[in-house]
Amino acid sequence: MNSAVQCLSNTPPLTEYFLSDEYVGELNHDNLLGMKGEIANAYADLIKQMWSGKYSYVTPRAFKTQVGRFAPQFSGYQQQDSQELLAFLLDGLHEDLNRIRKKPYIQLKDAEGRPDEVVAKEAWENHRKRNDSIIVDIFHGLFKSTLVCPECAKISVTFDPFCYLTLPLPLKKERTLEVFLVGNDPLTKPMQYKIVVPKIGIISDLCAALSTLSHAPADKMVVTDIYNHRFHRIFSMDENLSSIMERDDIFVFEVTGSRTDDTDMVVIPVYLREKYRQPSYGHHSNTCLFGQPFMISVPRSITEEKLYNLLLMKMCRYVRTYNENEDEEGSLHFVKDLGINGNGQNGVHEEGSPTGEMETDEQDDESSQDQELPSENENSQSEESVGGDNEDSENGIGTDDPYKGQLCHGQKKQLFTFQFNNLGNPDINYVKDDRQIRFEESRQIRLDERTYLALDWDPEVKKRWFDDNAAEDFEKHESMEYRPQKKMFVKLKDCIELFTTKEKLGAEDPWYCPNCKQHQQATKKLDLWSLPPVLVVHLKRFSYSRYWRDKLDTLVDFPISNLDMSEFLINPNAGRCEYNLIAVSNHYGGMGGGHYTAFAKNKDDNKWYYFDDTSVSSATEDQIVSKAAYVLFYQRQDTVSGTGYFAHDHSAKEETSAALGAARDSDEDCNENDAENENCMHTN
Repeated sequence: MNSAVQCLSNTPPLTEYFLSDEYVGELNHDNLLGMKGEIANAYADLIKQMWSGKYSYVTPRAFKTQVGRFAPQFSGYQQQDSQELLAFLLDGLHEDLNRIRKKPYIQLKDAEGRPDEVVAKEAWENHRKRNDSIIVDIFHGLFKSTLVCPECAKISVTFDPFCYLTLPLPLKKERTLEVFLVGNDPLTKPMQYKIVVPKIGIISDLCAALSTLSHAPADKMVVTDIYNHRFHRIFSMDENLSSIMERDDIFVFEVTGSRTDDTDMVVIPVYLREKYRQPSYGHHSNTCLFGQPFMISVPRSITEEKLYNLLLMKMCRYVRTYNENEDEEGSLHFVKDLGINGNGQNGVHEEGSPTGEMETDEQDDESSQDQELPSENENSQSEESVGGDNEDSENGIGTDDPYKGQLCHGQKKQLFTFQFNNLGNPDINYVKDDRQIRFEESRQIRLDERTYLALDWDPEVKKRWFDDNAAEDFEKHESMEYRPQKKMFVKLKDCIELFTTKEKLGAEDPWYCPNCKQHQQATKKLDLWSLPPVLVVHLKRFSYSRYWRDKLDTLVDFPISNLDMSEFLINPNAGRCEYNLIAVSNHYGGMGGGHYTAFAKNKDDNKWYYFDDTSVSSATEDQIVSKAAYVLFYQRQDTVSGTGYFAHDHSAKEETSAALGAARDSDEDCNENDAENENCMHTN
């Protein structure tokens, strides 16, 4: 509120209007669109306190109360947008001070081929017939709006008044993202890339950009957001890129087959869990996630042993495995030649069977920290143990020896057991028959964060065979050296040119064509016809769309003096139109909040001051232009105090002239009587 009020307070013609009590005779208590004059009275009282010279600061409690009465969104102490408050105040003051007591009904007309001068004059006169106040005198201008129907080529031209200009800032159409690509080759480390994607795009655009750099097929990619050792999100190809934040860890997995087409392969998310025994609770155990989750493609029909071997193959870069030729201590080596059929040196034979039944009443510690994944004991009926039947309990399951429950029929050591969790996903129905896993559905599994295959590791086994450092290792692509060139600033005139650029209306904001009798995505162009004595420029720093919410911190270079708007006026009779800056409302912070301050030029001493809540300090012109500038106030040079442009200024000018004339007459009388009165003196 302070920022907005300081800018209005330092608008000379408006402040002089209230200080001279000229507003009293123009209060409109009967306007149904107004606030019965209460906003105008409250604002006048505040201005008189601020300019009385009696206070170092003023607390506007009464004014804030009145504003909150008529605009509840500004009540309380939450931060509000200064431009929205300015818009409310200007509209409220206008209606409270509207000189039109009874507004006539006026039917708007289209140009219908008439000259612009005629249509513009008619539009302005019609506007003044219903709206005539000091706010209109100071802040209202006129722009031309041209709409063209894409179907019938109907051209609609109207002239509309405005109270302030909302100027768009040139938006960057692209953004950079850092992503990790996990390829199909299990021996290849993940590669980190920096890719350039459309700012308003979808996940398939990310895959296409990554495919260009990596040569991996885009239709074989699954894009995920990994957080806290789990898939926080698994994106579909048509999701918006705006859902990816800069801080997100984006991992893209190359999979076999397509994630959408019907194939013989199924894509399954895999989590790594460490299983802790709790002796005091018998066989009860807790699990916690560790390492990086991954995606694996498996056949729709596969034996448990082959699934184990595929999983081991996928982790062969960072999982060491037991070899029967090793000594009891088990010298360590990486699996390099593991085959899909289990014929490699992992010690698991095709005819073998992994054993070790998992408990289904366990509590996942990580699950309690993230409600997107319920704990296992809450949904035990949704989990299926893969890797052992009840008869395997004879092999020593539940004992303290981590290896006794992890033996296959060939008596080879198994590093982990695995277990499906299909919470909330009916697509992952499968049948486990004679150690054969078959996915019944012909379509692909719908990938989500609640469906996964958990690999459970005993802490001792993990410590011995799992290499955490190797699992976290990755390489950087040369694209990581890319540094996008940042444009240092844009000029205010660039924003004005963008404002007057022809654009196509969006699908959510069509225009009703009177010829076609239906809504059309017409092309629209705005042009400036006439500008007000005080031009309020709102820089559209907050960007809202269906896909994106952001604050633009672009530095806009705006002139402090001599802003020439003549080149943007299409009115041939407009003449020169130059402005000087008188106030700036600043916003520091982001979308969720921030802090408002103001720069303003004092009308009495012509010096700049910086207003920050109760603090006021002197300022210099080189401090004013900054990334925080949000709303700019410009006064046209031919309307400044002393020009007599406004009625109250004209009266003051006449009074000043009369006073100067009286002083000259007094000087003449004094000169004539010098001999008689040598001590004649003049006071101001």
